[in-house]
Amino acid sequence: MPPIFAAPSEPTIPIWFAAVGEELPEAARGWAAATGFEVGPGGVLLVPDETGGLKGVIFGIEGAKARSRNPFLAGKLAGALPAGAYRLEGAVADPRLATLAIALGSYRFARYRKAQGKEVRIALPEAVDAAEVERTVAATFLGRDLVNTPANDLGPEELEGAIRELAARHGAEVSSIVGDALLDENFPLVHAVGRASPRAPRIVDLRWGQADDPRVTLVGKGVCFDTGGLDIKPSSGMLLMKKDMGGAAAMIALADMVMGAKLPVRLRLIVGAVENSISGDAFRPGDVYPSRKGLSVEIGNTDAEGRLVLADALALADEEAPEIIVDAATLTGAARVALGPDLPPLYTDDEAFAADLLRHAAAQHDPLWRLPLWNPYDDLLSSKIADVNHISGGAFAGSVTAALFLRRFVENAKVWAHLDIFAWNPSARPGRPEGGEVQGARALAALLQERYGR
Repeated sequence: MPPIFAAPSEPTIPIWFAAVGEELPEAARGWAAATGFEVGPGGVLLVPDETGGLKGVIFGIEGAKARSRNPFLAGKLAGALPAGAYRLEGAVADPRLATLAIALGSYRFARYRKAQGKEVRIALPEAVDAAEVERTVAATFLGRDLVNTPANDLGPEELEGAIRELAARHGAEVSSIVGDALLDENFPLVHAVGRASPRAPRIVDLRWGQADDPRVTLVGKGVCFDTGGLDIKPSSGMLLMKKDMGGAAAMIALADMVMGAKLPVRLRLIVGAVENSISGDAFRPGDVYPSRKGLSVEIGNTDAEGRLVLADALALADEEAPEIIVDAATLTGAARVALGPDLPPLYTDDEAFAADLLRHAAAQHDPLWRLPLWNPYDDLLSSKIADVNHISGGAFAGSVTAALFLRRFVENAKVWAHLDIFAWNPSARPGRPEGGEVQGARALAALLQERYGR
């Protein structure tokens, strides 16, 4: 991660946050008038000093009468400022989110070519928990890097390697079950999805913390590339399929935040890492497979592979009856049709957990929207030859029915929640550069901190 935060002793240039209709600082007022600068949300004006250097920066924010406010608007500064070290001044409604937005907006994926970004550093305000912000930024960058890495360099084995590197940093333990051993250890659905690829499928299992602490288990869909299988996607549908492990990336980032904060929990991270490929050994529509849970599953469409991987992983997670299981997955296009790429749906039957998580999602500007586990739709998953079909028989409520399918594999955990995320920014916005994104992790980290932090 490049240097983003200014050293405490480093001289910094002020950024004056100014709302529409409010008076500018005296140091900037004359220059703004001379240049004809009018304060508007996201507007940036560099103010020179007497020697031609940079005295400060005017940054426009929404006024009191604005219909809505973007807490990440300051993220625009990451690309608009000259190289240097800066500090926030003026009407900053939430200094933490403004600082976080600038830091997250500075992200560049530089694995294959030199990043073009400038070295803009921001001083952490005194009232902000510097260690928490730094952990959040580093974990988010890790998740973004994983999503942005193409599948030729990030297959199931490499995804396992990333988890092992994370474990080594935090003193966690990792085990994995690979290839045909999945059948011996009763993960038949994970094996079925991944067996057509020469890159062996696997379950990766990280454990951290004291055994007698509250159990919190994170489950991530790690489909490193999805062709759709025999129900093959069109070429346009495969262009972003390197991001189909975005659920795993989000849970890896969350695990990094939890372990970095040293929360007193018994953390477990389970990732089903596979590649959904095509060969003579590929699973087929109409096949029936057992599951770890014991339910027989009819395959309705091989392009709905993620929920099969999650089903076995959730069953494993549920066997310990943890206090909380959260899974994240780039699961359905139906979620994008309903809510778009920026607003992942949240599913849970626990009212208190839902209310707490949505509260933190709003406070962290990490948005989620609750959708229902609508029981009457459960019948849409019926099969004539198996206990359940893994997709519904129609075109409606695809995200809901996917969540209902997953719910069948969790019965012992006190709380289960499912996030159907997109894991991608289709275009750049303040604090969110175009490309891979970690959705839901910051909201969940805040919730876990509130519940378990000392």
